[in-house]
Amino acid sequence: MKPIKAMVSLLLCAMLLSACGANGSGITSEPGGTADSGALSGEAGNAFHIVTSFYPIYVLTINVAGGIPGVRVTNMTEPQSGCLHDYELSPADMKTLEDADLFVINGAGMETFVDQIKDVYPDLPVVEAAKDIPLIVDEHTGEANPHVWVSISNAIQQVGNIEKALVEADPAHAEAYRHNAEEFRGKLEEQKERMHEALKDIQSRDIVTFHEAFPYFAQEFGLNIVAVIEREPGTEPSPAELKETIEIINALGVKAIFAEPQYSAEAAETIASETGAKVYLLDPLVTGPKDADPDRYVETMEKNLQTLIEALK
Repeated sequence: MKPIKAMVSLLLCAMLLSACGANGSGITSEPGGTADSGALSGEAGNAFHIVTSFYPIYVLTINVAGGIPGVRVTNMTEPQSGCLHDYELSPADMKTLEDADLFVINGAGMETFVDQIKDVYPDLPVVEAAKDIPLIVDEHTGEANPHVWVSISNAIQQVGNIEKALVEADPAHAEAYRHNAEEFRGKLEEQKERMHEALKDIQSRDIVTFHEAFPYFAQEFGLNIVAVIEREPGTEPSPAELKETIEIINALGVKAIFAEPQYSAEAAETIASETGAKVYLLDPLVTGPKDADPDRYVETMEKNLQTLIEALK
């Protein structure tokens, strides 16, 4: 690292430590996950180092860069961080990025902290996996919804964007990136076709979701989100909002409320008890185990498919 760059990094880390307080609140002790991709531990410092912003982008990226000698992939945040709407960078995050050759983010407004990283590491290439994906704008907030990866079609496009960026940044491994990306796209296309076929004859398409993670998923499979319980995770719906949701469910005869495994289903259960609707779990793949399995995306979508079949048929 250049001396000036190192000094700026150290100064920022010192400020972050001070802001977090003496108890270390908000500081992660280690990166959220690392895939050495075939590089020996003694060679890790010489490997082409790819850092990803959070769990779903990590899973997509290890499918493109996994198993390639001389390539290392690290997830910057802990795998239980969830969506990064209000995430605050920690000294550990900045340390993880210190020797990165490429930083892969979702984009579409998810990583609001990216400008801070660019200020400290102006020479670090930043790849937006959501580049050129048409965004859904929330009619209540006027903001673009960043959860693009929950649609398989969008995930396929994100894999293409990641592949292109890696080939350009690390041409020495270009052929391996292309091979991995093509193989993974095949798996995604197969799962996408399977889900469309299984859901094409579903008659009841009105659903209620926990928060705004599923508009792209609903768009992909022709589902109609008639109500959202918590537009911001962790923000309990008001009595008036609960009443409105209950009225919508009763008026439309909605039978399924979809909560998420990452959050408490208490509000969903309350609504269910007042409407007779049943609560099911759909996973937007925002969290997962530290040692992520490359098949995690496809496996999660298959579980979501089985849930939809049970809930809507």
